[in-house]
Amino acid sequence: MTFHLPDPATPFGERVAQRLRNESIIWLTTIDTKGLPQPTPVWFLWDETTSTFLIYSLTQAKRLAYLQHNPQVALNFDGNGKGGDIIVFTGQAQVSHDDPSADQLPNFVEKYRALLTTLFTTPANFASKYSVALRIHPTAIRGH
Repeated sequence: MTFHLPDPATPFGERVAQRLRNESIIWLTTIDTKGLPQPTPVWFLWDETTSTFLIYSLTQAKRLAYLQHNPQVALNFDGNGKGGDIIVFTGQAQVSHDDPSADQLPNFVEKYRALLTTLFTTPANFASKYSVALRIHPTAIRGH
């Protein structure tokens, strides 16, 4: 079954589409080996062609071991500070061997150019540290 975003003609669907385009941070929550949620802010790309999220991870990040144990994840945007503008995706994560390194992905470089330059000097430096591509396949979305 293919995941579909909410209709962008609805208020919720419009907010989802806008945030997927404009947000630079989304929270990825994995489940550790003790069953405890482990949220982490991450950079992401929404891939409209596959209806998946692409996230690059450090090779030594604990989340990779957690995902081997339990691939179920949640992704959420920050709310508006008043309990509103909530958007939560749930789904499955997997390591992707088919995606190019982050510095070879023009959409990623363009989206994060200022941060890449400020924090890593070059996109290649980021890609050398964050070299594991993760694909998140959402199965559900909720929010208000």
